[in-house]
Amino acid sequence: MNPLAGKDILDIPSLLKDEIDLILETSREFEESLTRQSHIPLLHDSILVTLFYEPSTRTRLSFEAAMLRLGGAVVSVAEVGSSSVAKGESLQDTVRTIEQYADAIAMRHPLAGAARLAADVVGIPVINGGDGSRNHPTQALLDLYTIRKERGGIHHQTVAMVGDLKYGRTTHSLAEALTHYDVHLLLVSPPDLPMPDEIKDELRRTGASFEETSDIERAAREADVIYVTRIQRERFASSEEYERLRGTYRVDMALVERSRPDVTIMHPLPRVDEIAAEVDGFKGAAYFRQARNGVYVRMAILALVLNAV
Repeated sequence: MNPLAGKDILDIPSLLKDEIDLILETSREFEESLTRQSHIPLLHDSILVTLFYEPSTRTRLSFEAAMLRLGGAVVSVAEVGSSSVAKGESLQDTVRTIEQYADAIAMRHPLAGAARLAADVVGIPVINGGDGSRNHPTQALLDLYTIRKERGGIHHQTVAMVGDLKYGRTTHSLAEALTHYDVHLLLVSPPDLPMPDEIKDELRRTGASFEETSDIERAAREADVIYVTRIQRERFASSEEYERLRGTYRVDMALVERSRPDVTIMHPLPRVDEIAAEVDGFKGAAYFRQARNGVYVRMAILALVLNAV
């Protein structure tokens, strides 16, 4: 029995460990199948709407690529200014309308909690592609998948999360996801951008091992995985605050050479200047492979919530 059939994917805490493992294993099976064929036509009679109220490249396109690889169809609302939202239509009315046309919705919204608000008023699965600065569950799932592939497993890794931990929804969801595994977290941020208390409280509640530091040199020496995030201009109240903090951390080859020889470097992308282009050729630079993994993981999520596997 598929426990994810018809389920909304809104945040990491709403997923059981067995459900996460099912998504990761289904992702692996799809990746393996795509080495032999270009499409896996499990959703040939299904329609996905991607409803994005904020800009996106990887999340929206990988959802759409995933649906097409599964033989389904996609209707995209990538510019809500060209939809009835520009006329003042509420989110609830927008998704109720979409429900009449589609079998699932993948959405991004600047308001934390918007995906849950949408899920409460429709009967089709809603998949959260990022809401405000709080949740990005599908990114966390593809991050887990990437760690598993790159490191041979998730348990017994030291994972350093570096950068904007206050507003970085990818780090919030990944930290929550890693509570299911035996890992040690190094939370590396400027003093003004720490991991929110609610996330740290969850780490403590689950008995997760973590430390906070502003020392990226220490993180480089100790980490198996360095998960880099950008300082997010769009989350700051003032450009002055952003300019003061941007560039706090930078991963270049000099830092990589002071890291563990087999270190894995990840980034949810887009990057600005926090990883130097010279690092791209390093064998442990996994961020573009990480982006590719988004297709396999989102294929798994779509196939599972639409009960096709």
